[in-house]
Formats: sequence, C-alpha cells, structure tokens
Amino acid sequence: MEARLNLFASPIAAKFGKHLVAAGRVLADSTLPGATQELVKLRASQINGCGFCTDMHTKDAAHAGETQTRLNLVAAWREATVFTEAERAALELTEEATRIADGAGGVSDEAWAKAAEHFDEEQLATLVCAISLINAFNRANVIIRQPAGDYQPGQYA
Repeated sequence: MEARLNLFASPIAAKFGKHLVAAGRVLADSTLPGATQELVKLRASQINGCGFCTDMHTKDAAHAGETQTRLNLVAAWREATVFTEAERAALELTEEATRIADGAGGVSDEAWAKAAEHFDEEQLATLVCAISLINAFNRANVIIRQPAGDYQPGQYA
C-alpha cells in the first residue's frame, strides 16, 4: 500500500507538518504526564482508524516504558483496571472530543468535570490541545491513506 500523497514532498504539506510537530513539542514540555499524553494520542488514533498514528503512538509509548498490558487495553479502558482515575478521565474526554459530531452539544459537562477533578488548568489546556492536535494528524493520515507498520520510535524527532 502506498500513500495517496507524499506529505514530505509537498512544500505546503511539509511546512504545515513542521508547525504541527512544533505544537507537539510545546505539549511535551507541559506538566501533563507523558504517559497520559500517549494514551490520549493512541485512543484518538484508534477511534479515527488512523493506522499510522496507532502504530506510532503504541511504539512510542512502549519505548517510553508503557506496559504491553496497558497498551492492549486502551481501546477497552472502561472495563480495564490498569488505568488511574486521572487517565480514565483523560480517555473519556478524548473519546467525547474525538467523536464530537456523535454527541449532542459536543463534550459533556460531566466529562469535563471529571477531567477537572484530576488536572489543573494548564494540564486541561494541554489535554485540549493534545486531543485537537492528534485529531489533525489522524485526519491527514487517513485522507492520504498513510501506510502503517514501519514506524520506529524517535523516527521524526
């Protein structure tokens, strides 16, 4: 399988991509735990059917020390006992924000309140930005059918 478009070869797409990557670096420097950020990226990518980002964030999380059990259970986090209450709140917020068109009124007050119980304002801002950013990456990769499976941790660092 080949991508429909080589985003790295397109001057516009490459420039746009550099800005998205730079935005991600800002989030990496936040106080929101890196493990939570990777779980959020992975869950949104699963929902959006983005194989490339699912591959990338599974491998990056494992490389950073995430356990295989937790990675295997991200899609079924509601039934899993391996996530903290804070992580569960972040995953719920991720699902509602990623499936925004499916919910009447977008993200529920309940999901927001749960997240606000565990994260301060800067961490909430990071969550909102991280969810928005991964959804942007997912959409671009799904549109062009970016193949998955060959990513190596740190490949785009």
